[in-house]
Amino acid sequence: MSAAEHLVARQFPTALQFAVRNQTRNRLAWLLLALFVPAWDLLMVAIVSHKPLEFKLFSTGVLLQADGRELSLITAGMNSLTLIVGFAVFAATRRALPLDRRLVFAGYRQSLLVAAKSLATMLVAAGVGAYAAVVLLAFWRPSIGGWAAVLAGSAVIAAEYGALGLLLGVLVKGDLEGFFLIIMGSLVDTFLQNPVGNPIANRPVLEYFPSFGPTQFAAGGAFGHAALWGELVLGLAWAAAFLVSGLIVFQRRTRVRRHP
Repeated sequence: MSAAEHLVARQFPTALQFAVRNQTRNRLAWLLLALFVPAWDLLMVAIVSHKPLEFKLFSTGVLLQADGRELSLITAGMNSLTLIVGFAVFAATRRALPLDRRLVFAGYRQSLLVAAKSLATMLVAAGVGAYAAVVLLAFWRPSIGGWAAVLAGSAVIAAEYGALGLLLGVLVKGDLEGFFLIIMGSLVDTFLQNPVGNPIANRPVLEYFPSFGPTQFAAGGAFGHAALWGELVLGLAWAAAFLVSGLIVFQRRTRVRRHP
């Protein structure tokens, strides 16, 4: 084993342990997850009727017949995930930044620290997405394929906003700015994708929003019985772009300046 490989093997598990522990120790975030997701779904059931809805799936151009309440459950569930995961990762990243600076000064590679944070974020996103998909079954029983599409879409949109939370955690200077950007970005992003609340949800400009890919994949699988893998990859590309941007900013924020 080369010296570089030995360094990675020694540093990465420790960095991953720190990252997972930091992101899972926020008890308030997990309490919000446990309570807010079912409460948000219950609110959608209370205020949205079973009115039939015809909408065009932008990715395929096919007109789909959907139940307005069931479609709202998909978009509302994704909205709750973007808020909770974005907040949790943002707060964890901000809290760990002083420790990260000390680790870099002690010889840890910045790329390994961000890789560990990224992997921890993806693990959290997958777990949170699975939880939201299971909660959905209490209010709606789609087909197995449709439920799997909602599960995958939920996990990917959670990964997107987890990556965004990581980026904002190393980018903005205060908590208020980060919380505001996550709240406004999430509300605008997910609301515009819902044909029930937004009559122009099929405009081409919406494909440039982060939630477009996961929403299209979930809706296409649940109501069109189509697996739109390209849209799921688009969502993963957004997550990767946020993570790479976070790496660049993290390297600048934790750079060790050595003077002769």
